[in-house]
Amino acid sequence: MSTRMSVREREEFLAGTHIGVLSVPDGRAPLLIPIWYAYTPGGDVRISTSSGTRKYDLIRTAPAVGFAVQQEAMPYRYVSVDGPVAGHEPVDPAEYREWSIRYLGPEQGERFFAAVQDDLGGWVTFRIRPERWRTFDFGKEFT
Repeated sequence: MSTRMSVREREEFLAGTHIGVLSVPDGRAPLLIPIWYAYTPGGDVRISTSSGTRKYDLIRTAPAVGFAVQQEAMPYRYVSVDGPVAGHEPVDPAEYREWSIRYLGPEQGERFFAAVQDDLGGWVTFRIRPERWRTFDFGKEFT
């Protein structure tokens, strides 16, 4: 029995609310960073970060990056993608507000967004184009 996810399953899972882990080349060892993200099936993975940071500099110059999300409770699942950085643009405050609410809930998300919104002028949203997918769904072992 295959433990791989179908295209629909992997895209729906990636579109769910998870903390992603970004992997960016950095010399001998990759820089690994937990990060909020957004994904719509068929599109690019979107992440945001402050400009002027090591993470920002590495992402801008990377030929490709890796990105993974997982479900830590049974049945264990993960989706891992890698691909090029397809572009970047200034952070859209409305989108970042949505992310804040998505990850923190309505009350805490609004409070967090209010605390950071003035700093978002120096932030950038990067788009990662998934080219290679790796998936695993432990639940398929028992169906």
